[in-house]
Parts: sequence; structure tokens; C-alpha cells
Amino acid sequence: MIRLFDQHRIRQVTELEGLWDFAPVSSLDEVPEQYPYRLTVPGCWESHPNFIRYRGQGVYRTMVTMAERSSLRLVFKGVSHTADVYWDGWLMTSHYNAYTPFDTIVRDVEPGEYELRVHVDNTFGEHSGLHVPNDYRTYGGIIRPVVVERVPDFWIERMAFTPKCGWEAEIAVWVRNSSDRTAVAAVRGKLAGEEFDFGPLTVQAGETAIVARTFEFPNAEPWSHEHPKLYALELRLYDGDVEDGGGEPLDDLIERVGFRTVRIEGDRLLVNDREVVLRGFNRHEDHASVGAALPLQLMTQDIDWLERMGANCVRTSHYPNDERFLDLCDERGLYVWEESHARSLTLEQMSHPLFASQSADCIRDMVEQHINHPSIIIWGLLNECASDTAEGRTHFEAQFRQLRSLDGSRPLTYASCHVFKDRCLDLADIVSFNLYPGWYNPESVEEFYRLLRPWVDASGGAGKPFLVSEFGAEAPYGYRDPGEAKWSEEYQARLIGESLDFYLGQREICGALIWQFSDNRVDEEFGSFASRAGNRNNKGVLDAYRRPKLAVEAVRTRFMASTAQERGRSHTHG
Repeated sequence: MIRLFDQHRIRQVTELEGLWDFAPVSSLDEVPEQYPYRLTVPGCWESHPNFIRYRGQGVYRTMVTMAERSSLRLVFKGVSHTADVYWDGWLMTSHYNAYTPFDTIVRDVEPGEYELRVHVDNTFGEHSGLHVPNDYRTYGGIIRPVVVERVPDFWIERMAFTPKCGWEAEIAVWVRNSSDRTAVAAVRGKLAGEEFDFGPLTVQAGETAIVARTFEFPNAEPWSHEHPKLYALELRLYDGDVEDGGGEPLDDLIERVGFRTVRIEGDRLLVNDREVVLRGFNRHEDHASVGAALPLQLMTQDIDWLERMGANCVRTSHYPNDERFLDLCDERGLYVWEESHARSLTLEQMSHPLFASQSADCIRDMVEQHINHPSIIIWGLLNECASDTAEGRTHFEAQFRQLRSLDGSRPLTYASCHVFKDRCLDLADIVSFNLYPGWYNPESVEEFYRLLRPWVDASGGAGKPFLVSEFGAEAPYGYRDPGEAKWSEEYQARLIGESLDFYLGQREICGALIWQFSDNRVDEEFGSFASRAGNRNNKGVLDAYRRPKLAVEAVRTRFMASTAQERGRSHTHG
């Protein structure tokens, strides 16, 4: 499944899900003579018993049959982490980053059978500024869906929906001309019972043109955590040379959107002008059975567990997530902090010659692809990176500047671990800290916060919302100790419970996100690998197979009580 809804009624779309030929190779430019394996796409190659610990290069191959002449758009939702795409032996495109989609156009394909090859690399090295040995696994393979679309010469590339109070919405449309001639188009749309027209649009040969208009939708109902109302935003593209924009549409694009606003008022986070307190988890796309290639069934299971525990928020630590998971968050009303790709990079790593460009590409792709999800209420970047240095600050400034230029409708943040040292708090709309008293720090939760907060206010964070972006303790599943020793499930449950009791009881804290939802595999090359029992970060309240630890009920009790209190305040104020 590509998305949880059909994005096209006119454009023909085929998903290339299934078994592809596969061969390990010694370099990305090697073409195998034989393909001894058949691997699942989407899937991680680590799921095959011969590749459980494989880090290297591999080539995937499948055949695509065309019944009639057409131009094709090949869409890859995620390849980990470097991909070279060949169509019938010709290199069509290259892409870096496991967690962002990319595409390429193959023009005027005649009827017949064609070879599609994807050369994949998940190694670390000078070619990679973001994928480095880390506290989560960089898997290998085509980990997200692959799609073949039949597109006309003139087609809708994407759209961006930005709701405003009223309800009004600015809708921007990107129309691409893949032909060799200038074309004129007309774009029309439907949303929330209203029809609208963008007027004529001229697009030069080989170019993409943008048109943006603001329209009113007086009958729209708001999207919220309690009532996640979604609408289909349907756009159709017509030949503008036809009189009055008539005739049959050439192309179409459908997105699911929601009417909601997000803003900061003092130290409060407001959704639809109502204060919200974020109660939730950090979550990796990782499962013991399938690695990073979670099918819809397992994504839905994760959402079910989040709901059962009373969470209203999830952070996509530490990279953009699969669109299908975001679709589920839209449907279920889960608030999302979506994060660009970078975790715990030192100043030396941030000085890598490709760091800035690869970060910029990731941020651009994240926003362009995911801007229409109403569940995303916060954009984040650069988790635990070198925000404690003057040189690091220049990178933070550049990335915040880029994010704001792409979308000014959501607050921005980053998660810091640099207590008493951070130099970038003034750049963020929300101040977020990863705090581990009771685990890495000897102080109690309250003692540590009371020490930190005056320094935050004096260092650029005064008057801003404060979010506890990580806290928790490690506990391998099944390790029980009646004395509540560290690393036991009992200790983890008690520490998380005590932390939530304090954080959710402070009026000036706008949320608390537990590290983490479930255990995840880590890179064996990671510097702290020796402290990760069983090759995993074991701070999940669920294990890697989603078996619940004792902490689940400790969380559920606190989240449910906090939800009831919030509803009581809203009822009283109403």
C-alpha cells in the first residue's frame, strides 16, 4: 500500500511491491552477472538470514512491462541509504538519504519489457554526512514502496495546503511540463464542498511553474486530536488551450488535509487557539521482525499501542517517517513532531563537506512531501548536535532559516542535551531538552529541572514553551528485580512514573515525550555499542517485538489522568 487513500483517479499508478532479484556487489557501479536471491520490496536485506549483519552494496532488479507508449514517473519512497536507479541500462537518477522520497521521469517509453535496477549502498564513509554509526540501525535495501506512474507531458507535481483562521486556506500547485514545447494549463479544485479555479498557467518546456491562491471554506470543520476531521483536496489539470478550460482533464492529484492552526502564545502551544499539553513518545521505525520496513499492519499496531497508553503525540526520532504512518496519525488525531535527519553529530561531523548540502536536501524533501499532514504540528532538526559551539550555531541558523522559508505555519524546535552550555535556544520557537535524571544524572527529576530552568530562561529560552523531549531508563524485556535495581523493568516503570508525575504537573511545561516507544537495533559500529545489551537501545516501554514492559501501565495511568484534567480545565473555561 502506497498511502491510506487514492491520490489519483485519472493518472494510472502501479506499485512494484513483491519479490525482486538481488545480488550483493563490491561497488555501486558493478552490474551482477547473476542474481542468486529474491528479496521482498519493500523490505530490509537484513531480513534475509544471509544478510542479518550485512553492511555493503547490493543490486535489486525487476522487470516492468509496458502495453502502450507512455512517459513514466518512477517514485521511490525510501532507499537506504544511497541509490542509483537504472532504466534499461541507463542511469536515470541518484539519491542519498534513506528517509526521503525521490523520483525520475522516463519519457516516451515504447511497448515492451524493461529492466529496472536499483543499486543500493548502506555503508558509512566520506560519501555520507548524515548516515553515521549511531544509536539506531542504518538498514540496507528498498525499505519503502516503489511506484510507477504514467504521466502526460503536462502534469501536477505536488501541492501545498496551508489553513488559516476563518476558515481560509492558501493552496499552492506545482505544474510540471516534461515536453519540448510551452504549454498553457488550467487547474481546478474541490474541497469541503467548495469548487475553485486557479486561472490560466503558462509553463515553459522542461520547467515547473507554481501558482498559489487563497480560497474560503466557510463550512469546513476543524481537525483536532479529539475530532480528526479530514477532507479530500482534489485538483484536476486541463489543457488551457481548450476554450473555457473545458474538455477531459489531463491529470489529477488528491491529498488529505485538515483545517487546523498551530501557534505559540507566550509559553503556551496552541492548536486551533486551544492550549495543548503533549503527552507521548519518541519512536524509531524499527521492528525486530522487519527492521525499518514496517508494513501497514505493524504501523497500525504501533498506533493502537500509542492510543491505549493515552498518548496524544509522537516524535519521529530522528528522521522523516513513512507517509503511511503519518496518514495514520492524521486519521487518529495524533500530534506529530517530525524531525529532519541528524542525531548526536559532533562539530567535527557537522564540518563534513557534505553535511550542509545533505541536510538541506533532507529538510526540503521532508517539508515538500509532508507539509499537507495536519497531524504535523512541529518541525524539528539536529537532535543533540553541536548547539553548544559557535561554529555549530551557524549550521543551526542556516537550517532554521531554510525551514522557516519552506513553511511558516508551524513552530520549530530542536532537542538539546547541552545543559548549561547550549548557545542556540534563542533560535527555536519551542525550547526542548533531553533530560535523564535518575539514569545518566544522579539528581532527582525535580532537582535537575529546578537547576536547569533558571539557566534556560537566562540563555534565550525565557517566555517560550518548554518541552521535555526525552527522558527514561533502559530495561531489557523480562529483567525483573524486586529491589528495583537499575536496568530492571521495575526501576524503569518507577522512574518514568515519577518523571511524568512531575513534568505533567508543571504549568510551564508544554509536554513530555518518553524515550522511547519500543526498543530498537543499533549499529555495531556505534561508539556506545558496548552499553547496549542485546544490540539494542532498551529504553522502550515495549520491546522490539512490541511486548509490553511494566512501564506501559505506569505511563497509561499518568497519561489518562492528565487527559482527564485537561478536559476538565477546557470544560470549565468553556
